[in-house]
Amino acid sequence: MEWIYDISDPLWETLVGSLLIFIVIVVVTRIIGLRSFAKFTAYDFAFTVAIGSIISSTLTSSTSIAQGSVAIASLLLLTYIFSSLQKSFKSLSSIISNKPLLLMDGSEILDENLNYARIEKTQLIAKLREANVIDFSQVRAVVLESTGDISVLHTSDEKAELNHELLKGVRRNP
Repeated sequence: MEWIYDISDPLWETLVGSLLIFIVIVVVTRIIGLRSFAKFTAYDFAFTVAIGSIISSTLTSSTSIAQGSVAIASLLLLTYIFSSLQKSFKSLSSIISNKPLLLMDGSEILDENLNYARIEKTQLIAKLREANVIDFSQVRAVVLESTGDISVLHTSDEKAELNHELLKGVRRNP
C-alpha cells in the first residue's frame, strides 16, 4: 500500500505550497503583465519551461517556498527586461530570436527550407491535415514561426488573395 500512499508524504505541505506558489505566480504575472507566459520567442518558451521546473522542484523537493518564489519572480522579471530591451533595440531582437521561415509558398512546398529547418515533408503534411486542408490549392502559405510552431494560412475560396502583411518579416530563403 506504500506505493500508493506513504504516511510520511508531506501532503499538507504540498497543498499549502501549491496555494502559495499559485498566489506568487498570479501576483507577479499581474505586475509584469500578460506577456509573462507568452511564447513569442525561443527564450520565452525556455523561461516558461524553467518556471515549470522551479514550481515542480519547489512542490516536490527540499527547495523552500521562499526560494522558489524568488526564482520564479526573477525569471519573470528577466522576461520583462528582455522584452523591453527587444522593443528598444531591434538589433537585440535579431540576435535573440529566429526569424520565421516560409515552408510553403502557395501550393509549392519549399524543400530547401524544410531541409534547413529539419522538418520532414510528412510532418508538414500532418500540419496541413491538422488545419483541415484538403487540397494543396487551398494553401496560401505555411510558416515555421520563431517559436517553433507551424502556421498554416489557407482558405476554401480559391480566388482569395493572401494579404502580404501577414508574411512581413518571414524569410523566403534560409
